[in-house]
Amino acid sequence: MFFVDTIEVAGLGNRSYLAGGEREAVVIDPPRDVDRVIAAAARRGVRISHVVETHVHNDYVTGGPELARLTGAAYLVPAGARVSFERTPVRDGDSTVVDVADAGLTLRALATPGHTPHHTSYVLEEGGAAVAVFTGGSLLIGTVGRPDLVEPRLTEGLARAQHASAHRLADELPDETAVLPTHGFGSFCSAGRAEGGATTIGKEKSANEALTRDVDTFVADLLAGLDEVPAYYAHMGPANSAGPAPVDLTPPAVADADEIADRLAAGEWVVDLRNRVAFAEGHVAGSFNFEAEGQLATYLAWLIPWGRPVTLLAESAGQLVAAQRELVRVGVDRPAAAATGEPSAWVREGEPLATFRRATFADLADIAGRADLAGRAGRHPRDGLVVLDVRRASERADGFIDGSVHIPVHALHGRLGEIPAGEVWVHCAGGMRAAIAASLLDAAGRQVVAVDDAFTAAEKSGLTVRTA
Repeated sequence: MFFVDTIEVAGLGNRSYLAGGEREAVVIDPPRDVDRVIAAAARRGVRISHVVETHVHNDYVTGGPELARLTGAAYLVPAGARVSFERTPVRDGDSTVVDVADAGLTLRALATPGHTPHHTSYVLEEGGAAVAVFTGGSLLIGTVGRPDLVEPRLTEGLARAQHASAHRLADELPDETAVLPTHGFGSFCSAGRAEGGATTIGKEKSANEALTRDVDTFVADLLAGLDEVPAYYAHMGPANSAGPAPVDLTPPAVADADEIADRLAAGEWVVDLRNRVAFAEGHVAGSFNFEAEGQLATYLAWLIPWGRPVTLLAESAGQLVAAQRELVRVGVDRPAAAATGEPSAWVREGEPLATFRRATFADLADIAGRADLAGRAGRHPRDGLVVLDVRRASERADGFIDGSVHIPVHALHGRLGEIPAGEVWVHCAGGMRAAIAASLLDAAGRQVVAVDDAFTAAEKSGLTVRTA
């Protein structure tokens, strides 16, 4: 009897899988912090016999080489992937016995190019019958993996390959086959929004646009809907092709108030991991707020100049440990230093903590009405009110506050000079990115108010929301 356990990597919107039988199991697309995978195998009482990659990942650093080394497992990587380490190359149709105790439990490779040219899915078969397919970045829940992460010249061809690969999966596998993708749970590797947590081939046949639209319509819509690519993706593929180093999750050096001040003065990043409410109420001047409970790895790795030293400030040792684990998954390997506890201990004696206001869209509507914001390019010449929208362009296309300035949060650090003079009321879709942006503005000396509210409340509060 087979089993499949899901290993959630929620911060990155990904999943890894442990699948096997009575004695042995395979791991598909492992995260870099492989101790979680080893623990999952221990709970099952199985040996990891194989570690399998569906593709060279562009959104996170794989734990594949390290997991294979620690467990003695065979490391299976698509033959077409250009890598510089030892592995077992996998080709279309190759079959691997998963569990020596059950020769009928096998993993069959099925070439599904599109997300990358070498992308491979793996069909888990029991007694020759398909029971699940690990689709990586190919067929996702209601969508497919984006085809534009390899090389711009390849994008359209890969989009067409995604359509063909989705149809191959649908044509060759029974409707009841469980579809188990790696991406699509908030990952920027997904070409569209994936809804739900489980699906089958049969469900995708009726709901996935790759399977319900002709290839030309599908490709045109897919390419038109592609969103921004996180900047750190440029570093993930090369790291994975070279073979990532083992992670070091030991505690970083402890920073006192003097060292925190010195690192800020040197232009290093000091990142406060506390929730946005606590940060707004009191923080080290010049520090940035990336909530540990949000998409920490995605947004910190996206915004920070690559390789810049980072010092982490956390309210507890547990919060710091969790943040380190999140960050190594995207190649931010070792904090330069860290501190835990209360923010009053992070500043030198006699130095005050910085603060800024938080507000709602109703508060903004009240002040904007008095400032006559609408139609004045985001500011009023007398009152100096600026409304800054830090959502992505695709989100803004669905509706924006009339007169607001638009700079996506991932571009804000390099475009602070474009923001008009005045008090800046910054918003996103829910509050997390607005808090990041507010901290960047506050560190730059701007007077800022963080709108900590759902954008759906903007129009209800009386603000004019436009779509063009």
